[in-house]
Amino acid sequence: MPDRTIEFGKFGAHGIKGHEAVARQLDALTGFIATPVTTRRGLLARLHYLSRTPHAREAARAAGLAVTDRTLRAWLEGRHRPSKRSFERIETAYRTVRRHNVARYLLARLNAGGRGTRVEFHPLNQSRVPRPQQREVAFRALNIRHWDRIVAAWAAGDEQALSDAWVNDAVIDLGSQWGQYEYVTTVGFAA
Repeated sequence: MPDRTIEFGKFGAHGIKGHEAVARQLDALTGFIATPVTTRRGLLARLHYLSRTPHAREAARAAGLAVTDRTLRAWLEGRHRPSKRSFERIETAYRTVRRHNVARYLLARLNAGGRGTRVEFHPLNQSRVPRPQQREVAFRALNIRHWDRIVAAWAAGDEQALSDAWVNDAVIDLGSQWGQYEYVTTVGFAA
């Protein structure tokens, strides 16, 4: 059962929580800018994304990027370079705004008009676990039809809500063995 694995990794198993794997996959589907924010090109791409419309500027401010228009112009023109803390705020604001902007599109793709999306659960890695302590966990696949709460929690960046939504809306449909998939190597799906 989820959150019952109190001493995960005690015998050498390794993996990640299922909701973290889902967040990584949704991030991969989002298509973030690949160039690091610390390079000129990456910085300009993010700043243009966050400042091209009044709505984008408001969303960036709401996400924590509270700089004056003068400072923003200086960064865009290359007269000043942001501090390390400003780089972090720019990246955080960019990812927050991008997630919010893509959430509706991803939700429509994942729900697929009620047909849902096939999700593959790759079990945790037990290669370092001694034979007597290994448990039988197999690859599983499941069609998830309702992604609303999962995508909303991911877009909001709420890890606890994402965990609850992932368990209650998806993993529990695996049947009586759903607790074995609290930790996984990866979760795969496409939109």
